[in-house]
Amino acid sequence: MSLVYKMMESPVGKLKLVASDRGLTAILWEKDDPSRVRLSEIIEDRQHPVLVETEQQLGEYFTGKRKTFTVPLDLRGTRFQQNVWEALCSIPFGETRSYGQLAEQLGNPRATRAVGAANGRNPISIIVPCHRVIGSSGKLTGFAGGLETKACLLKLEQKDATLFR
Repeated sequence: MSLVYKMMESPVGKLKLVASDRGLTAILWEKDDPSRVRLSEIIEDRQHPVLVETEQQLGEYFTGKRKTFTVPLDLRGTRFQQNVWEALCSIPFGETRSYGQLAEQLGNPRATRAVGAANGRNPISIIVPCHRVIGSSGKLTGFAGGLETKACLLKLEQKDATLFR
């Protein structure tokens, strides 16, 4: 199954949106580590319906008009990674969870580090909200888009939608 991409300007930098015919496969950061999300060959298609819809929904998110996403997803990873990514999607807009809380939610409280590793491999940043995961101390921890971007996304979700206007 071939993958297509489209570039999108956003308030947090250029994003590369990647999709298959089944749904959104990745949102990659401008300076993303190429080994973080491994993809097969991708070709540009600015008009692919999933990519057009993703760009529209992200635009609404950045202006404070959208709190949930409805674009179809094509998550690719191990069963454990997919379970973690599904758990990320259950974190409500404007709230955060620790890695330990996610591990408990998944029924394995000792899997905190494995949850952190799966979180770091999340291919669909923002829509699968890995930015909502913080350290047990409440501090911001690693994020592929950078800690400054993570802080901006959290601030946006904590009722400061004027941040990107």
